[in-house]
Amino acid sequence: MENEISVVLIDGYIDDPAALGVPPYISPMIRSIAGAAIDAGADRVEYISIDMIRQGKEIPDADVTAVLSGNTVPGKYLRSMPMSTKELRNIFPKLKGWRLISGSAADTEEAKAFDFVIKKDLAASLYDGMAGKEVGERLRTLDEWNRWMMLGANIVTQHQDFPEPLVAEIETYRGCHRYSTGGCSYCIEALKGKPLMRSPEDVLAEAKKLRDLGVRNIRVGGQTCIVSYGSLDDSPVPRPNPEAVEKLFSGLHAMGFDTIHVDNANPAVISAYPEESRKVLESIAKHCTDGNVLALGMETADPRVVIENNLNSTSDQVLDAIRMINEVGGKRGERGMPKLLPGINIICGLDGETKSTYGMDLDFLRKVRDEGLMIRRINIRQVLPIRREFNVKVNQKTFKKFKEEVREEIDRAMLERMVPYGTILKDVYMELNDGNVTFGRQIGSYPLLVGVPYRLDIEKPYDIFVTEWGFRSITGITYPFDINKMPLGALEALPGIGKKRAAKLVIERPFRNLDDISRAIDDPTVIERLRDIVTF
Repeated sequence: MENEISVVLIDGYIDDPAALGVPPYISPMIRSIAGAAIDAGADRVEYISIDMIRQGKEIPDADVTAVLSGNTVPGKYLRSMPMSTKELRNIFPKLKGWRLISGSAADTEEAKAFDFVIKKDLAASLYDGMAGKEVGERLRTLDEWNRWMMLGANIVTQHQDFPEPLVAEIETYRGCHRYSTGGCSYCIEALKGKPLMRSPEDVLAEAKKLRDLGVRNIRVGGQTCIVSYGSLDDSPVPRPNPEAVEKLFSGLHAMGFDTIHVDNANPAVISAYPEESRKVLESIAKHCTDGNVLALGMETADPRVVIENNLNSTSDQVLDAIRMINEVGGKRGERGMPKLLPGINIICGLDGETKSTYGMDLDFLRKVRDEGLMIRRINIRQVLPIRREFNVKVNQKTFKKFKEEVREEIDRAMLERMVPYGTILKDVYMELNDGNVTFGRQIGSYPLLVGVPYRLDIEKPYDIFVTEWGFRSITGITYPFDINKMPLGALEALPGIGKKRAAKLVIERPFRNLDDISRAIDDPTVIERLRDIVTF
């Protein structure tokens, strides 16, 4: 068609506290841009990820090319990486038509070459431009938001990870209940104003569309506090609305997703309203998949830093929240992980920080450990000056020492408590071969990194028997483990076996039972450890 309007979306992957988009995730932001383009009259919308370009895919001509990329929270990735500035520089000459860019990549020197650099909402700006209006900076309306998520849903089928292990993130609201106080010093969410809530009906409609397309895994993210979803309270610490949360998650559960996980929670809300919060947590634990993590924005246990940065909760409130989440969500689910656990964010470099701040943070984590509580993950990072500059210069030696102490004293203990020896983790999706080690994760938010000390086929799920713990990952072996069929390298990975004993087992196979093995290996302790692992 001569007058066909074509739009190409380049997904360089977004990764920030309000949107996960690095594979296996696909962000709601890129889907909303697709929906906005269709709503504005695009006849053809093509989705291209940076991984597709890395594999040699050509960027087609288009009337409009939109690039979304950038990670405001530095992370370690297994499956892929966000687009680099070098890659952005290399692809720019190949982009045709109007060229727009958004995400934190819009703050780079390379972005200056684009026709439009969008800081607020690329979907809204692209829509206005295609509709003949000025390409300015604005946020979408609620009606646009819901309409664009439905119209843009189909691009999930163009993602390289569709249908498995793709995780589609779904947003429930934007903004922050603490908007009237200015919010936390480092966060821009409060600057978006009063929370704009999507109704359970609208979120469920988007989820159903994604499920009908073949999406099997979702994460309900993008909100500052899922416990506050649907609250009619306009105060900075709102009273939760358990009925709205139950309606949302019971509806999602009924759709038959393989994985349903969530995002952030405000500890101050849980601490201030324990009765309502418990009901909310019970709904999430009941209807979501195990391994679910509520990221709690503690940031620091130093009360001076809390005050100077207008942070949302004190360490006492965080401890209240950790206790309740453990109590409600600590039971093990079908995949082998606890149903619901807290995560902790610690940010270094905030105003008011001193050397003693690190000691307070470590003492807090020790208290959690010594109480027998569990934390799924502790995210430690330096503050990024996204909202403003900070007057503290982080001592890199002190920062590094603090991270090492947390890894050595806290993380390993948490892993042992969370997945003790013999835990069976089901459906660990293997993603990477590194020498003789295969790495994988269960699908979902903040999944445990699992290393199997022998080669397995990747892009396949396996059940894993947990045998050892590192500081940030665990080691295990495939389960069930047929000792008569597994190769020598796999036998070496069995607890207490090693190379010599593995070679002996190979020579003396087949075995009918443990008594047969005990005649080959005269070590009752080792035989006992094999009891729950091996099959014949």
